[in-house]
Amino acid sequence: MGHNTAEPVHILLVEDNPGDVRLTVEILKEAKVLNALDVAEDGVEALSYLKRKGRFADKPDPDLILLDLNLPKKDGRELLADIKQDPSLRRLPAVILTSSNAEADIIKTYDLQANCYIAKPINLDQFMEVVKSIEHF
Repeated sequence: MGHNTAEPVHILLVEDNPGDVRLTVEILKEAKVLNALDVAEDGVEALSYLKRKGRFADKPDPDLILLDLNLPKKDGRELLADIKQDPSLRRLPAVILTSSNAEADIIKTYDLQANCYIAKPINLDQFMEVVKSIEHF
């Protein structure tokens, strides 16, 4: 009675800026989305997570990837291309969260089959809408 047994949404946040990580955590809390959030700080670490290598061996497949484009080692565009070319990963929904609102970046990420593109600084209401729609992905 009144007990929510819903499974949390497993989210992989690929973001190298600790401030943006904190903001995302706060917004998810505020949106009351039951979630399990893991953070990868660059594209190489994210790929290790997705392929369950090393310390990520016991991690579940994420239900959603929140991906920054401007990352060290392997940027978000390269990571997105890797994900979408891998038959075991290509169906994972990827939402781009980036400070770039350059039309070329937007077009490129949609060409790489991103599911959504949100420019930072994030409009709180816009992000809440996307977070709430996560459950529909």
